[in-house]
Amino acid sequence: MRDGRQMREQTAQHTLLKRRASADQYALMQGPITDEEEVPDSYYPQRMPTSTRRYVDTRGHQVIQQGNRRIVIHDEPPPKKRSHWPLFVCIGMVTMVALWFIIQLLVIWWTNQQLNATYQYPRMYQADEIVGHSDSTDHPTHFIFENLHGQVIIIEFPGGDYTHARVYKGPTLYADNADQTPVTAEFKDVNGDGKVDIVLHIQDQRIVFYNTGTEFKTQ
Repeated sequence: MRDGRQMREQTAQHTLLKRRASADQYALMQGPITDEEEVPDSYYPQRMPTSTRRYVDTRGHQVIQQGNRRIVIHDEPPPKKRSHWPLFVCIGMVTMVALWFIIQLLVIWWTNQQLNATYQYPRMYQADEIVGHSDSTDHPTHFIFENLHGQVIIIEFPGGDYTHARVYKGPTLYADNADQTPVTAEFKDVNGDGKVDIVLHIQDQRIVFYNTGTEFKTQ
């Protein structure tokens, strides 16, 4: 009897312990996870919040603070522009040469236009003069002085009669643009023999054709 009473007493002393929530969490972490189970947020590691700050320090530099990371932006002055004066000098010289060349072309063109208006082309000069070759005041001798592509030619029409025309060959011009050179003449007694001679003018040259009484000849 005593033994049986002791057994009942021991049985009565056993109490049921309530399972703690931590044990459930531990069991959840230890056990397998299926798609049907709801996983609490506490199961995942929590990310520490981060923030970025921007400010300007006492030196005027922009600073970016992100957690323990600090970035300082140094504002450097813009690089100095290299001097290009040699290039400008070359461009100026080329421009001046080009302008000079264009001006020269314009001067030549204008000069030729003036010569064309005065002496035509080929260059030609005409005059009437009494030289004693079957001529008179009413019928003077007609002269044509022509630069035919660099060859000077004198054509005489005694008394204005083209049927008795005489052609005198003058000098040949070899200068640049020789065909553009005008040829002129004047009439006077050069050697004092009483006859009118021809003085041919080609730029700064002076060539005399002497009157023999019937024609003109050079010495």
